[in-house]
Amino acid sequence: MRKENQILEELTTTEYKYGFESNIESDTAPQGLNEDIIRLISEKKKEPLWLLAWRLKAYRHWLTFKEPLWANINYPSIDYQDIIYYSAPKQKAKLQSLDKIDPELRATFEKLGISLEEQKRLTGVAVDAVLDSVSVTTTFKEKLKELGIIFCSFSEAVKEYPDLVKKYLGTVVPMHDNYFAALNAAVFSDGSFCYT
Repeated sequence: MRKENQILEELTTTEYKYGFESNIESDTAPQGLNEDIIRLISEKKKEPLWLLAWRLKAYRHWLTFKEPLWANINYPSIDYQDIIYYSAPKQKAKLQSLDKIDPELRATFEKLGISLEEQKRLTGVAVDAVLDSVSVTTTFKEKLKELGIIFCSFSEAVKEYPDLVKKYLGTVVPMHDNYFAALNAAVFSDGSFCYT
């Protein structure tokens, strides 16, 4: 067997080692998709009204699309009403010690291969990690800021740099570009924001 075929065989027959769930107490929206769910996401994220209006516009646009069927792949039909569009770990007080961290969160770090020393450094502010619908900022945020680079979660950017977000939101892939762009624009929960 050629090396490329052997690698492909290994990748396609090996169980995905990061495919696990963490049983962390969460604040979760009801499943389904409608304007009330979009309002709930925006409320949970404490977003300004202009961003809620943008989300609702995207959702209404999504309703005008049909799901594309042009890709040469087969997968079961997606029931968009059978999806939970928002979930976030319940907020707890900032911990002073790694010993007090939720054991499930600690186990999640370990499953991801993050060492105990790295866990100590990351507790409270993890590096580029997204857990459910919440993005947490990088530990290098201040150093990057000194270099003139804004790097933070999208949620933080909405609060700290609203003019930049308004200026660039949806400019690379507009909400009206396609079915999935519109859906993402309506229900995205967080991500990284970078501006230089």
